[in-house]
Amino acid sequence: MKFELKSQPLSIFSYSSLTDIVMLLLIFFLLTSAFIIQTGVKVKLPSSKMNEQATPSRLIVTLTAGGAVYLGNDEVALDQLGAKFNQIKTSATQNENNLVIRADKSVSVDLLIKVIDAAKGAGVEKFTIETQKERVQ
Repeated sequence: MKFELKSQPLSIFSYSSLTDIVMLLLIFFLLTSAFIIQTGVKVKLPSSKMNEQATPSRLIVTLTAGGAVYLGNDEVALDQLGAKFNQIKTSATQNENNLVIRADKSVSVDLLIKVIDAAKGAGVEKFTIETQKERVQ
C-alpha cells in the first residue's frame, strides 16, 4: 500500500528560529557582563599602575577641577555633605561604610581632606580613591 503525501517538504530554510537563538544569546551576554558604575560627572582621574576595581557603594563623591562636590549626580555644598552622608546611611538597608572618591587630577588635597573629614563625622570608616589604569606605551 502506497501512502500519498499531501504536503511537500520545505525547500527554503526559515531563519526565525535562528534569530530567536541569537537574541537570547545577546541578552544573556548583556546581563552577565560586568558593568562599572559611573556617575554622570566627567572628571580626569589620576592614573595608577596597581589599579583595582572599587567595591560598589551608594556613597560616591565626585570632586571636579572647578571645586564642585557631587554626591552621586547631585551637586552638594561642602558644609551639607555630612548631613547628606547621614541621610543616605539611615535610608540604606545595609550599613554603608565605604566612600568612593572620584577626584579630578587637579583637585587640591585640602578639598579632599575636607570631604574625608565630613565622611568620618558621619561614621564612614572606609575610603577608596578611584583611579584609572595607567596606559602602557
